[in-house]
This record gives sequence, structure tokens and C-alpha cells, in this order.
Amino acid sequence: MRGVTQQTQQPRRTMLLDTASLYFRAYFGVPESVKAPDGTPVNAVRGLLEFIDRLVKDHRPDDLVACMDADWRPQWRVDLIPSYKAHRVAQETGTGPDEEEVPDTLSPQVPVIEEILDALGIARVGVEGYEADDVIGTFAGRATGPVDIVTGDRDLYQLVDDKRGVRVLYPLKGVGSLQLTDESWLRERYGVDGPGYADLALLRGDPSDGLPGVPGIGEKTAAKLLAEFGDLAGIMAAVDDPKAKLTPSQRKRLDESRPYVSVAPKVVKVAGDVPLPEVDTAVPRAPRDPAALDALAARWGLGGSLTRLLSTLES
Repeated sequence: MRGVTQQTQQPRRTMLLDTASLYFRAYFGVPESVKAPDGTPVNAVRGLLEFIDRLVKDHRPDDLVACMDADWRPQWRVDLIPSYKAHRVAQETGTGPDEEEVPDTLSPQVPVIEEILDALGIARVGVEGYEADDVIGTFAGRATGPVDIVTGDRDLYQLVDDKRGVRVLYPLKGVGSLQLTDESWLRERYGVDGPGYADLALLRGDPSDGLPGVPGIGEKTAAKLLAEFGDLAGIMAAVDDPKAKLTPSQRKRLDESRPYVSVAPKVVKVAGDVPLPEVDTAVPRAPRDPAALDALAARWGLGGSLTRLLSTLES
């Protein structure tokens, strides 16, 4: 129609928080002397609120999701690789997700964090049978605008995608100093792109996740093989090609590792098909439940940490 100027709508920027990664960092970064009025440590609670305040203030997302581990060690991953995160199991339940080893004074703070996020109106999403990484991967895949993934877990580098504007903000010190991880950074540091990082991690292995990797294939060798053969499938095809440029030991070790290589991709790669619930992901400008938030603030002595976050959300 004449006389009507159509404005181009800017795509919404989404920020996805690897919540457990951040509250672990807050717990170890903020002194345990930070306590509620009754003397209960709230260092992880206060630290996480300060992290979110800084992230929203610095990056101004339109949508914000606190992604949670509904199951930090999904059985479907354990069935494929039994050693997956096995060393971090505090107690086997037999009827549900195993309990993860968590510092004694951190565990009681997690429900408090969840209550505060809910009262604030910050979307909090965990899905039974999946890790937070999988929730993040699915949200990132569905986003129509740029995505900032905030995590201290390098596994999520596999989601980096310059074309779609997906990058990882990796905290170096608190969240005031963040490593902006894009494809250029990945190629300079590891010689791979986002999907290539998953193959690199699979070949190299990861003791922190109980992934054995391929014996004798370290990070540099894995990067060289990926540069030569393109991806994991190309490397394994080269094992069967006598003309391929593999050393005898590499060929032997890769061949012997076929059982691991055949199942590891499903374990290492972040799921992108998690059945996400319908949730309002918009950054809240006012608390969803002011009365509950006031009660929590008084009970846990949230003080300036909460006040500053509320001011940032409102601005």
C-alpha cells in the first residue's frame, strides 16, 4: 500500500545458559562466606544472579533460557558407552538418573536457584532423559536469529555456526571476561569448524566425560586427520584404503577402535531433537511472581545481587 513504510524487523537474539556450568563456576568463584541470614551459604545463588545481570547488561538478548540437566547422565548414552561420566556418579539409584557428585554446600542451593529463576520469569527448561547440552542444541537449531551460548563446557563448541550466527561465550574469569568462540577462533585453535569439533573430541577422547577416544590419537593428530580426510567418516574410509596417507599404527588403532567409533558419535554429538515444552523465552521486564521473589530475597538475603539484576531486566 502507498504511504505505508514497512519496517524491517530485527531478528531476535537468543541467549542460552548452560545453567549448571555457570552455578558451578559461581560456587567456586564466590566465597562461601556469602551466606543467607540463617548462615546457609548462598554463594552459588548470588554469583549466578550476578552472572546473569552482567550477561544481559553486556549482550542484551531478546530471549533468555536457563537450560537445565534433567538427566546429567542419560541412560541412552550410558548404554552406548558405559564409562560415560561413570567416575562422577555419587550414588546409583537403579530407578532413575544416578546422583551426580556435587559439593555438599552447593546441592541445597540448586533448588533455591530454580525457585528464583521461576519467580523472576526467566525461562527454565530441562527435559527428562536429556542433558542441558541437548536442550541448548535444540533451542539453537530452532532459533531464527543469532544465538549466544554461555557455557564453561567446550563440548558445545560443536554448535558454533557462523552462517546462523551461533557462537559460544566461554567464561575465562567470571562472565566479565568471555572468549567469543566463532568458526575463525575454532580453526585457529583446533583447525576445525563446529561439527568438526565433535569429531575431534570423539577421536581425542575426554577423561572428564569418561570418553576413551582412540588410543594414540591425541588432539593434534586428530586435527591433522580431519584436515586430510574431512570428517570421521572420511577417516574411517581411509582405514580401508591402502593408498590413504595413514601410518601403520594409526590404521591399526583406528581399525581396532571401530566398536567405539561406531557408537561414539551419538554420545558425543549434542541432540537436536529434544521435545521442548512450550515456554515464554522473552527476557522478563518485571518479575513473574513479585510476592514469591520478595519472600525469597528476604529468606536468602539476596541483597544487591537481585536488585541489580531486576534493574537490568527493567531497562
